[in-house]
Amino acid sequence: MNSFGSIFRVTIWGESHGECVGVSIDGVPAGIALSVEDFAEDLARRASGRRGTTPRREPDQPKIVSGVYEGRTTGAPLTVLFENTNTRSGDYSNLVRQPR
Repeated sequence: MNSFGSIFRVTIWGESHGECVGVSIDGVPAGIALSVEDFAEDLARRASGRRGTTPRREPDQPKIVSGVYEGRTTGAPLTVLFENTNTRSGDYSNLVRQPR
C-alpha cells in the first residue's frame, strides 16, 4: 500500500498478480459528476501493446465501489477497483529474485 497527498489523500493498493488493484482517494468534495467513462482516456494510454506497458491483455474496467451515488461524488472516500483477469505469475518466475 502506498499513500500520498494532503488535500487529496491517495492510497494505491493491491498486487499485479493478486485478485485486484485499486485506489482510494479521500478529500473528494461532494457533488462532482463522476462515472467509469471518465477514466476511459487515461486507461487507453496505458493499454497493453504500447511502449512501456505490460504485454498482458486485460480489460482495465474500473469499478467504483464507494464515494459515488447516482453519478455524483458523496464526500466519502472514492474507491475504485480494477480486477486482474490475466494473472500468470509463472511468466515472471525468472525474475523472482530480482528487484523490480
